[in-house]
Amino acid sequence: MDIILKYFPDILEKQIRQFSQLQELYNEWNSQINVISRKDMENLYLKHVLHSLAIAKVVSFADGTKVLDVGTGGGFPGVPLAILFPNVDFLLVDSIGKKIKVVNEVANSIGLKNLRAEHKRAEQVNGQFDFVVSRAVTKMKVFHQWVRKRISTKQKNTFFNGILYLKGGDLTEELKGIKNVELYNIPDFFEEEFFETKKIVYISL
Repeated sequence: MDIILKYFPDILEKQIRQFSQLQELYNEWNSQINVISRKDMENLYLKHVLHSLAIAKVVSFADGTKVLDVGTGGGFPGVPLAILFPNVDFLLVDSIGKKIKVVNEVANSIGLKNLRAEHKRAEQVNGQFDFVVSRAVTKMKVFHQWVRKRISTKQKNTFFNGILYLKGGDLTEELKGIKNVELYNIPDFFEEEFFETKKIVYISL
């Protein structure tokens, strides 16, 4: 938990409490439904929570923003971002129902009112969103095809609406042919070695 306060020292008491509860909740649920690799559980805050929050170092979502998290798994990056931005509306989807069960249970336990989680594929999602977030669920071109029609043309933020995608390694080939791409290196925000090759891919509408 200290690592969250290191980079987000101004969060409120309620947010500190919500972040603090995550370890115990994920330990409990992960023992029943494996949503996070067991070797990662001891580094939950570094490898999952803080990694998710890297997006907040690029965009500070305006109140009323709608965010879709595709392939959320156990709730990343959606759950940490929903804690950090309580006035932003999050929809988390995953094709595996038991993972969505965990997300809903965690969200209910910590009192997250701004988050919904649904068992569905990206292609089944209706509605429009300001941003789509995700963490390395598939190749970028495939993901872009899945979600581009879900991105609203109405702007609420200083950043143009689009995709914010957490991915590591060399993305040169993967991003060929995709327009309006910007890369942000996570080591510019977080000094831990874990983030050395990790990036945020921002694709504006």
